[in-house]
Amino acid sequence: MPDRVVLAYSGGLDTSVCLYWLREEYGYEVHTLTLDLGAQPDLEAARQRAKAAGVAEPLIVDAREEFLRDFVFPALKANARYEGQYPLATALSRPLIARHLVEAAIARGASAVAHGCTGKGNDQVRFDVSVAALAPQLKVIAPVRDKGGKLTREEELELLQAHGLDFPMRKSSPYSTDENLWGRSIEAGALEDTWLQPPEDAYLWTKPIEATPNEPRFIEVGFEEGLPVRLDGEVVSALALVTELNRLAGEHGTGRIDHIENRLVGIKSREVYEAPAATVLLTAHEALEALTLSKEQMRFKASVAQQYADLVYNGLWFTAHREDLQAYVDSTQRYVTGTVRVRLHKGNATVVGRRSPYALYQESLATYSAGDTYDHAAAAGFIRIWGLPVRTQTQQQRKGRQNPPSSSGRGSG
Repeated sequence: MPDRVVLAYSGGLDTSVCLYWLREEYGYEVHTLTLDLGAQPDLEAARQRAKAAGVAEPLIVDAREEFLRDFVFPALKANARYEGQYPLATALSRPLIARHLVEAAIARGASAVAHGCTGKGNDQVRFDVSVAALAPQLKVIAPVRDKGGKLTREEELELLQAHGLDFPMRKSSPYSTDENLWGRSIEAGALEDTWLQPPEDAYLWTKPIEATPNEPRFIEVGFEEGLPVRLDGEVVSALALVTELNRLAGEHGTGRIDHIENRLVGIKSREVYEAPAATVLLTAHEALEALTLSKEQMRFKASVAQQYADLVYNGLWFTAHREDLQAYVDSTQRYVTGTVRVRLHKGNATVVGRRSPYALYQESLATYSAGDTYDHAAAAGFIRIWGLPVRTQTQQQRKGRQNPPSSSGRGSG
């Protein structure tokens, strides 16, 4: 009996070719796993395609809530954006897919898992390293990488059709895309010219500015301990909240990102993203933290956010270091509770109001009007103590600045 392998299967052309290769060239009994992460194409079509290729029980898992709960929202609490821009939508989905691959492989007695990544991108690292962290006994197979990524789309179609695996002919997209609830990644095609403005046909979720409403839309996002739980005063599920924000913000053209990105494999890549909900929630969360965290917490947490984003991007979700950073992040969220008012208009998500029962901002201290409780008289003594090191250094070291000591230790002649 042949060994079994579980393939991360999107139902697309590349993974369909992988299915054939794994069976015919590698000699495996192939099982497929497809995750519903909220923006995938027709899942039933993927199931039927896998069955037509000889997969007895294609596995499809609704992982939308799990994705938001276990991966997206922990990263949101960290304010994780890779290189300050990319909200990590694809990167956050890969450890989740790897976790389900491992679980499916163990449940089915498989000796290996497989994916359709090339040898040029980041996803191969994320899958391989995540599987190694969770089940190092499993072999990871990447047929497209093994083949050098040389087949064209036409050659892949011919290969499938020659072996009775019909694949529906459809207009080929000029772009390579990946989608889930947290965002849409677009690359290749015309986008490889860094001087070219991204063509409008690259976007699906966000309207062009000229097609957006002339009137702004105001929304209120409510957080509890760093987690978004309310939209316009109504308690909603994570899935409903993110889905609705993608729609609302997309209508106003919010969430487009054009980024020259440093890939883990050592090359720069032009990446275009659509992330309407992510843009709104990250903006709102950061505004609420500004109200509820101390200066020291905010500054240290900014450095944590950068490290956290690097770990996610580089495929190191299942590491002790990421877990340790998460523990710190979670601790900082104890008082990040409140509501943020956001204005959506012409591509922007602008915070116009925020409030919290734990706000460190106190109007009675900040005001210059009646009701000011700040002790102005105390300022003079504070400034004198604060400036003591400056005065001391001036008196002891700079009083003779007209004739500073020679650095050589010798006279001037």
